[in-house]
Amino acid sequence: MALPGFASAQPVGPVGDNTSCTAEKADVEKRMEVARSKGQMLLRRQLADQLAALQSSCQPLAVDPSRAASVERLEKEVRALRAELEAAEAQLRKLKGEANR
Repeated sequence: MALPGFASAQPVGPVGDNTSCTAEKADVEKRMEVARSKGQMLLRRQLADQLAALQSSCQPLAVDPSRAASVERLEKEVRALRAELEAAEAQLRKLKGEANR
């Protein structure tokens, strides 16, 4: 089953053009937000995996991310997952409310 906006024919190997990486990351983040707002949690999770792959492939191989950068990245992911969970819970409450009518 193919999901719209998920399949991409772009290589996941190291990318030399930092501008291209930044644009790709921004595109994936935008699609993640759209998927989250539409309640497409599976697609959002798949896009998060794609973003993580992009982030690792776009980093120069000689530079390891610092501890602070890792903490910041994880905090951002936690915030995104919390927002996703809140949206899913709101959707669940709505569905339960409709079922009780």
